[in-house]
Amino acid sequence: MPIARPTRPAALLVSGVILLTGCGGADSSGSTGSTGKDSAAAVTLENCGHTVRVESPPRRAVSLNQGTTEIMLSLGLADRMAGSATWTDPVMKGLEKADAQVKRIADNNPSFERVLDADPDFVAASFVSTLGKGGVATREQFEKLGVPAYVSPSDCAGKDNTGDGDGARKKPLGIDAIYGEIRDLAAVFGVQGRGDKLVAELQQRMKKATAGIDASDVSLLYWFANSESPYMAGCCGAPGIITRAFDAKNVFDDTHEEWPQINWETVADRDPDVLVIGDLTRKSQTAESAQKKIEFLESDPVTKNMTAVKKKRYVLLSGQAMNPTIRTVEGVEQVAAALREFGLTG
Repeated sequence: MPIARPTRPAALLVSGVILLTGCGGADSSGSTGSTGKDSAAAVTLENCGHTVRVESPPRRAVSLNQGTTEIMLSLGLADRMAGSATWTDPVMKGLEKADAQVKRIADNNPSFERVLDADPDFVAASFVSTLGKGGVATREQFEKLGVPAYVSPSDCAGKDNTGDGDGARKKPLGIDAIYGEIRDLAAVFGVQGRGDKLVAELQQRMKKATAGIDASDVSLLYWFANSESPYMAGCCGAPGIITRAFDAKNVFDDTHEEWPQINWETVADRDPDVLVIGDLTRKSQTAESAQKKIEFLESDPVTKNMTAVKKKRYVLLSGQAMNPTIRTVEGVEQVAAALREFGLTG
């Protein structure tokens, strides 16, 4: 699989407390109450069905997924992090020096004990499953020890995570959920100004990448991992953000599952114009790297005659760009560049 994958009453709005909503709320970003000014006040978040209260900005935060790690690093918080874990890709360009300051607890999910060894005062994860049964530990386990635990709102807003697999989207995910996560974490650490600046930069990049593109006649397929039972993107997760940015079509937009496993005969029958493939460095599935994926596509008798394969219309994305993270914007930029190169921009 791709991952290693009601608001409180107004009485909470007391002096010295910022009330934010981390999953669902007053606006499409999933957050309310941020003033944009840096603050060291206590913060209370309504986050994915849990109340998260942070009394003061964390000094020893642990990020349990690469997505939350890269947000923290982008906010200039390396000196307040005691560890990171669960990586699918090299760290985002420009963050290498900051990342080198943070201890990597594990390349995949660490044990609960290993996280506690870092003496965290705050933990954050990109996925509900990371802080759920079968993951690192439940949020309640951390909270019983006085450690606030936060989950990316993009993994719970409009999403059902109760079944098997990677969950299903009840409605399409919007880029504002990612911006909301940035603002949430900036508020937790008392650096709201940095959060607003980062969001503004991402919004400008989105606007620039999508300018003048009409790909309404183009069909895309997103392949994350595994060659035997491939994980393909459904309609409404991060790949949906990318697809809708160009008015294009995902050939599997008829499924609301986040990453359904789909056989190659069905893939070939849909015959997408462009293949967007994950270029991962982890080794937990077959065909993780883009090179291995392309080798498979061009040699397998079922896939080698697909239009996108014969025309070599491949777009290589990091795993983080295909998950709801700040690098989803990177995914939009790279797909936009490829559509222009392929002459498919209308």
